[in-house]
Amino acid sequence: MMRFADPYFFILLFLLIPAFLLARHSGGRIKYSNIKIFKNLSSQMRFHPRMLLTVLRVMVLSCFIVALARPQSGKVFSETSSDGVDILLAVDTSGSMQAMDFKLNGEPQDRLSVVKNVVKDFIKKRTNDRIGLIVFGEEAFVQCPLTLDHGILMEFLKEVQLGMAGDATAIGSAIGVGVSRIKDLEAKSKVIILLTDGRNTAGRIQPDKATEIARSFGVKIYTIGVGTKGKAPFLVNSIFGKRYVYRDVDIDEKTLQSIATKTNAKYFRATDTDELEKIYAEIDALEKTEKKIKEYTEYKETFHWALIPGILFLLLELGLANTKLRKIP
Repeated sequence: MMRFADPYFFILLFLLIPAFLLARHSGGRIKYSNIKIFKNLSSQMRFHPRMLLTVLRVMVLSCFIVALARPQSGKVFSETSSDGVDILLAVDTSGSMQAMDFKLNGEPQDRLSVVKNVVKDFIKKRTNDRIGLIVFGEEAFVQCPLTLDHGILMEFLKEVQLGMAGDATAIGSAIGVGVSRIKDLEAKSKVIILLTDGRNTAGRIQPDKATEIARSFGVKIYTIGVGTKGKAPFLVNSIFGKRYVYRDVDIDEKTLQSIATKTNAKYFRATDTDELEKIYAEIDALEKTEKKIKEYTEYKETFHWALIPGILFLLLELGLANTKLRKIP
């Protein structure tokens, strides 16, 4: 940014116009007895060398006036403070997540691969929030603790694999691990986004008990049931090579709805990739982070960029006026 702290000095520039005109018509005079010898001189010469002194004088005054107006260059700084949201993403990695009923870029993909891709886009939007990752199957554990370093989080997300926590589904354990990690934090909002494609079949704590604990600590749990309704295709190896086998989908929607309702959140059902993307976008809109942006400008004086040329023009004008272009008398 550029500005002039005292711009009213530019009024003086208008005074240079009459000064220039007066200087142009004033010159040295000398008495001479006979001027006949000058009559044969060409009258086409319009620029007198001493006019250069006038031009230099105008440039000197112009530079000094600009310096008096105090040009300043500035940089805009901003401070962003936010009331962030702490979010734990709980992702089911049980064996049923290998069902091939979702598509990614038009190609059939297992549920977990599609979920990882959608979660990655969700993380990119939450730049001011601490986000962590829990994976669960038969067991539940923290894959990545809550962090603002989303680059590290993305690396941990890449390492999530089918069956890494067992083939069963411990929904209650996933909630319990999430609550233990988030309950004592001083965030504006504490959120767990739990995604599963089954029902609770393992773990030491039941989902309803874990939900009561979460509610007591003010933790909201958004639940997502993922998978087609009816039978889902699974790609298996056989003596004839790889082939699809269709199996029944068993999502405990009643329990997932209860978890969300008791914690003042919402339950969603995703049967395809588009629906899953919309669900995460809706959660993103529901749990907005409040940002406060304070902007200020820091200015630096730059009048010397006009003052130094002005002094150089002045020295040049004085030098020429007293040497090559001196006036007689």
